[in-house]
Amino acid sequence: MKNTAKKLKNKKFLRMIIGLVMIFLLVGSILFWEGTRGKINIDNSLINASLITVSPSTSGQLIEMDAKEGKMIKKGDTIAVVGDQTIRAATDGLVVSANNQLGGSVSPQNQLIQMIDPSQMRVAGTIDENKGLDQIRVGQVVSFTIDAYPGKKFWGYVDEISQTANKTQASFSISSTRPTQQFTVYARFNANAYPELKNGMSAKMVIYTNTH
Repeated sequence: MKNTAKKLKNKKFLRMIIGLVMIFLLVGSILFWEGTRGKINIDNSLINASLITVSPSTSGQLIEMDAKEGKMIKKGDTIAVVGDQTIRAATDGLVVSANNQLGGSVSPQNQLIQMIDPSQMRVAGTIDENKGLDQIRVGQVVSFTIDAYPGKKFWGYVDEISQTANKTQASFSISSTRPTQQFTVYARFNANAYPELKNGMSAKMVIYTNTH
């Protein structure tokens, strides 16, 4: 009798443990679902700014180069002198590369400098077309983290969604399996508020789809 009662007690205890584990799993699943609902993660992201290329309008000898890598230049500043042509900046920008081969011959096909406008930097993220692209809208709030600054969160908003796939492929295969296309989502942020961010830094984006 005592052994039977002990076995019944052990079975009740085991059922209670199993029941508690199931409850914890259910609650955990609900919390996870609530925490991820309305969010789309784009891990393949980076800080991006369009390159501005400056070249001479006519061929000639590079006599003077006033721009150098890392220098901020203002609209109207002298960049270089090619032959009898003085080349000035058409816009503000940060020089990221410069041709320092003084005395060399340059032409309109040769770039003198490349620069970016830091105020126009954005976060660019690549997303598969079947991973929530249809839920993303311009104006939605975005948070992003930068690999170089672990633990710090930055904020912005969706500024643009590419209208064409990054690599459009025409498949004539008889296979029913089609390649998944990828699109780029751009997020704007206040560059003045985050001066530590630099063009090309690796990032991870989170888009909050319920904010628009």
